[in-house]
Amino acid sequence: MQKRNTEITVGLFVAAGIVAIFVLAMKVSNFTDFTDDSGYQVVAEFANIGGLKVRSPVTMAGVRVGRVSNITLDENTYNAKVTLDLYSKFSSLPTDTSASIFTAGLLGEQYIALDAGAEDEFLKNGDVLHLTQPALVLEQVIGQFLFSKAEGE
Repeated sequence: MQKRNTEITVGLFVAAGIVAIFVLAMKVSNFTDFTDDSGYQVVAEFANIGGLKVRSPVTMAGVRVGRVSNITLDENTYNAKVTLDLYSKFSSLPTDTSASIFTAGLLGEQYIALDAGAEDEFLKNGDVLHLTQPALVLEQVIGQFLFSKAEGE
């Protein structure tokens, strides 16, 4: 009987370990937020999104407020239309909020950072962010630097 209890205890610990590894892998991979927060969607239009991907984080002051849910190309303006799923608890973002694309670290993943404006009206489902700043592409910056040095000589 003692041996059976030990086997059950070990089995439970192994199962708990597997579940913990699964949850950790899902959180690290940014695959899911484990939340049932339907929230609301807003659209931002960028001239260049660099390596931004679906499920990339959306932050404000370093706090995660949502994620990228869809990326399409506007066939009229040839700009990238990025749909953002924002959590419902952040429903008091002003309509003149701006969106910028940044990179986490030097070569890390790209994310969207929101900066609140000063308007009295708040964003609602389907609104468009008009103030956007495109991604800074490292290759372009290096190329501009090299060409400016070559022209200076």
